[in-house]
Amino acid sequence: MLRTALLLAKKDLLSELKTKQILVTMIIFAGLVILVFSFAFDPANNTTRAVIPGVIWVIIVFSGILGLNRSFISEQRNDTMHGLLVAPMDASSIFLGKFLANFAMILIVEIVSIPFLFLLFNFQVLGGIQYFILVLFIGSFGFIGIGTFLAALAANSKSSEMLLPLLLFPITSPILIGVVQATRIILMNMEKLSSALAWVQLVTAYDVIFFVLCFLLIEYVLEV
Repeated sequence: MLRTALLLAKKDLLSELKTKQILVTMIIFAGLVILVFSFAFDPANNTTRAVIPGVIWVIIVFSGILGLNRSFISEQRNDTMHGLLVAPMDASSIFLGKFLANFAMILIVEIVSIPFLFLLFNFQVLGGIQYFILVLFIGSFGFIGIGTFLAALAANSKSSEMLLPLLLFPITSPILIGVVQATRIILMNMEKLSSALAWVQLVTAYDVIFFVLCFLLIEYVLEV
């Protein structure tokens, strides 16, 4: 199952490298968000530091939605999804492959955009960079996992691009609240690291529960 998922993820990533549609759009959107916030808030003002955690997750969430919207809709051309369903593979392999491709793309966006954000706002991470990376990984994992499942659910709808955010935001709100709070504590006040780790534990538990549920239910969603 894992080998099949890796092959599907490789197929999606190679296709994206050829067309450069989704990933480039995500990076451009992230850059526009950073520029808009840089004009709205004075980077030289120390109070702007309080905005940085929110800006980071605005970039991740809305860039992620751009990629999630296209992940299953692209398979509807030439009835490719039907071919995947009748192929000798589990439906969970399709979900896992799509998840890995979406997760890889959002990680690329983070690697490109977050250093640019810190550079533009002259923001220095004083300590706890490993905790910051951990929060980014856990938050992105949960958001993309649930988002991939809901993208499969919304793909057959005529208004899938509107339906996906309506389904995604309420379900992932505990993840977003937890990672924003943990990011704020890690970047602003390392003395309260225990509070940040408590948020990380909460988000991790939420990620595991919903990822397992998505993994088990994806077969019924794809057959609809």
